[in-house]
Amino acid sequence: MKKSTIVTLVVLVVIFLDQALKFWIKTSFHYSQEQLILGLNWARLHFVENNGMAFGLSFGGITGKILLSIFRIVAVGVLIYYIRYLFRQKASLSILLSFALVLAGAIGNILDSAFYAMIFSETPVHEIGVAEIFPKGGGYGHFLQGKVVDMFYFPMFQGEFPSWFPFLGGENYLFFRPVFNLADAAITMGVISLLLFQKNFFRNVDDSKTEIEQTVAVTEDVNEEA
Repeated sequence: MKKSTIVTLVVLVVIFLDQALKFWIKTSFHYSQEQLILGLNWARLHFVENNGMAFGLSFGGITGKILLSIFRIVAVGVLIYYIRYLFRQKASLSILLSFALVLAGAIGNILDSAFYAMIFSETPVHEIGVAEIFPKGGGYGHFLQGKVVDMFYFPMFQGEFPSWFPFLGGENYLFFRPVFNLADAAITMGVISLLLFQKNFFRNVDDSKTEIEQTVAVTEDVNEEA
């Protein structure tokens, strides 16, 4: 199977699974509803929505959200262009798959931001109820105003920082606190894979920069001699 086919399949499968899970959560769970995963108390489905970035972080109201969505779209375009460049450079499949995970995750969250406000009704926050898809009165917002659906919650352990701990002594902590989705997980896996297992990739990038700089220096020397 061609590299391009494998990469395309990975992107499509991640996007499909991410969106299928979000649709199910959005139309089946009321806000903040929890369900244990495989009966494990530290692994849960916990439905929340956010207006901003990955892992429930936020970014400044409607204007900030639209700007963030536009930035995401531009970033996806750059990623697609760069992956095409990597294909031309005959990059390894592992590197291509790492970037494919990042791309798929970015697209998954863009779909929420771009379209969910137009196709879903608002999820009640202070009462029991679920969202409706394609409601008669229209969605809860406009293009690029959708909320990102999050559902994975892993409160593995909690405790209290010792009194001698700088700044946080005596404070309670919970690991892992953020709620995230499959798209966030794909982006994180792709980045971690690049940082931990693709050191040669960054070394090659540095070597390419060095070669370009050397070529420029030689050209300048020749021009000066002329």
